[in-house]
Amino acid sequence: MNPLITTSQLQELLNSGANVLIFDCRFDLARVSAGRDAYAKGHIPGAIYADLDTDLSGIKTGTNGRHPLPDPDQWATTRQRLGITSDSHVIAYDSQGSAFASRLWWMLRAIGHDKVQVLDGGLESWKGQLSTAILAPIPLEEKPKPVAYKGLILVDAVLDNLASQRKTLIDARSPDRFHGQNETLDPAAGHIPGSLNRFFKNNLDGNEFKSADILRKEYSELLGNARASDVIHSCGSGVTACVNLLAMEQAGLEGSLLYAGSWSEWCADPKRPVER
Repeated sequence: MNPLITTSQLQELLNSGANVLIFDCRFDLARVSAGRDAYAKGHIPGAIYADLDTDLSGIKTGTNGRHPLPDPDQWATTRQRLGITSDSHVIAYDSQGSAFASRLWWMLRAIGHDKVQVLDGGLESWKGQLSTAILAPIPLEEKPKPVAYKGLILVDAVLDNLASQRKTLIDARSPDRFHGQNETLDPAAGHIPGSLNRFFKNNLDGNEFKSADILRKEYSELLGNARASDVIHSCGSGVTACVNLLAMEQAGLEGSLLYAGSWSEWCADPKRPVER
């Protein structure tokens, strides 16, 4: 399934009577209540709010990053609470360049849930009326079976790759943060040695993703001879990295990997090397 869906395609899907679940994933790293507040002021009719901190992240230990993935059992419990069945066609959107919607997309795709898409252009692309009704999800009667994430790379594998250089690491943060400047979110500045930088917003033309052909050309130029399956995506906390991963999928460059701990986990251990 194409990782992106247009507003017209979404409207057709809703009119078809399909089992569609829409999630509003808006969030603000600087003010964590902003996304939920924005949802209350207006959202796509029928959308349920999915919170990055409480729904799409696990328990923080102080060493596993700012937005660690929930373990498979936690994610199964959350899916039960959100009412996501194996047959649900999930649509995710936000207003932040699809960063948080892409996180939900990856979390479902990584456990084999193929019927999930991100609304291209986010809420700004929606032409219909907005709703202010605060909708609670309808939980499932039974908890889904926990499933391990596929395509997830852990910190030890990233550390081993510094020596082997078998895989190419792409960092989705802004160029200034990548180069160790203007770091306001994490306690240390810089990037994992050997990383390439591809700011996640470079995948967009305005609010919408660039065409598949353009994305394929840009990533091919960035990666050279590296295969998509040998690419590891990172960022600050494993969120905006999912935008780059989605963009590669949209471009037909499938099979790249996610280092979900990303820079916030990496820099939590001062023994790990840093490059600026």
